[in-house]
This record gives sequence, structure tokens and C-alpha cells, in this order.
Amino acid sequence: MKIISWNVNGIRACVKKGFFDYIKSQKADLVCLQETKATQEQCKEFAEEFKGWESSWHSAKRPGYSGVMTMHRKAPSEITLGMGQELFDSEGRVLISDLKDFYLLNMYFPNGGSGEPRHLFKMEFLSKILPFFKKLEKKKPLVLTGDFNIAHKAIDIHDPVRLDGTSGFMPEERDWMDQLVDAGFVDLFRHFNPEKKDEYSWWSYRQGSRKRNKGWRIDYFFSSRALAGDIKSMRMDQQIEGSDHCPLVLEFR
Repeated sequence: MKIISWNVNGIRACVKKGFFDYIKSQKADLVCLQETKATQEQCKEFAEEFKGWESSWHSAKRPGYSGVMTMHRKAPSEITLGMGQELFDSEGRVLISDLKDFYLLNMYFPNGGSGEPRHLFKMEFLSKILPFFKKLEKKKPLVLTGDFNIAHKAIDIHDPVRLDGTSGFMPEERDWMDQLVDAGFVDLFRHFNPEKKDEYSWWSYRQGSRKRNKGWRIDYFFSSRALAGDIKSMRMDQQIEGSDHCPLVLEFR
């Protein structure tokens, strides 16, 4: 099984930058997209391009904002839109696919960088989502993916000293990532690359950041510890430029 995860920063814009060609070239079984900024009705070409696939959309109530979408080559047992918290579900942030052996959670975490109200909103989301993971994991293991909007360690950000305390690299956000790991969830990139430096998944469009590799690793695949041994590889396709984020690719044995 191969799963792609990608914050496309606007699916309609990404489609114009080679999205279909890249996805088809990967021959994946599932594709998880974040920050779609669209509804299914606005993206009717997907049905033509991916005949036989099932697409599940969880769009934000606010037009052109947030949203997640998962494409399944084989229909899942069940799809759940949201985490049962209307405050967050109205922004289209969590989509759960029941894949028989595990739950796949496609997620777009809030960005807290637009002022204190959104930082508090983000911290409230974090406080609710971890207990939600633990409750769901009692039924079966989890694979968590998406844009977490947090760089976990100094190794995950290009300038950890200057950026310490910036939204996405605040102590309380990194502490939450520690809690996630302590709860038994494995960062699958670090599972295979524990000390690898200068590996990022997002680069600002400003100041040629991507060309200079001034990035952040804020997009992840995590799994329940019970599944980690079943993972063959996890990579970041940093050469793909359809978004300010790059795609992540997870392969099972």
C-alpha cells in the first residue's frame, strides 16, 4: 500500500502546476490532500481524471479556506468527516478513513500565526485532538498524516535560534509534539532518518526560501507504534513544486 499526503495550498491552483501528472505517476492507493480551499462541486475534473476512485471531501464552511480531501482507489469501510467538535469541524480539518486494519486520519492543523486568537484556537485544537487519537486508537491502530503546522525539533527548522518562539515553533507547540510521541505515536520520517538534517516539507514563497532550502518540516506521517514495523519507507518528494509544501509518500511492506 502506498499513501501520498500533500498540502496543496489550493487544489485548483495546484492542478495547474502538474498535480494530476504527479499523482498518476506515483500509482498510489490513497491520496490525502490538505488546504484544498475548494468543494467537490468546484473540482469536477477529478471524477474524470480518477475514474473508479472514491473522493471524500471535508471542506470548510468558509469559501476558499482550509479543507481536506482523501482519494481512495478502493472504497474504505467508512468515512468520518470531522472529530465531533463543531468549532473545528466547521473549518474542514479532519477526515477519517476506516481501512479495516487501521484508521487513516487526514488532517490540516490550524495555523496560529495570525495573532493571539488563532494561537489560542490552535492550542485548543491540540488539547482536543490528542485525547481523540487515544480514544480512536482503542478500536484499532492509527496512521496520522497532514500539515501539523509545527516543527517539532531544532533539526526540523532551518534557523531554530532565530525562529524560537515563532508560531509553529513555540515551546508549547513543541511540547504537544513531545506528548504525541510519548503517547506512542511514531514520527515515521525520523523512524527512518533519525539524524538527517536540512530535510523540510514547507518553504515560504518569500525571498527564494525554497531555492536556498530555508524550510520547516511541518508535514508528517505518524503511526501507532504497533504499525511502525509494517512501514517500508517514508519520503518527502522535495523536487515537486506544485505548492509551497512538498508531497510525502508512505509505503507499507
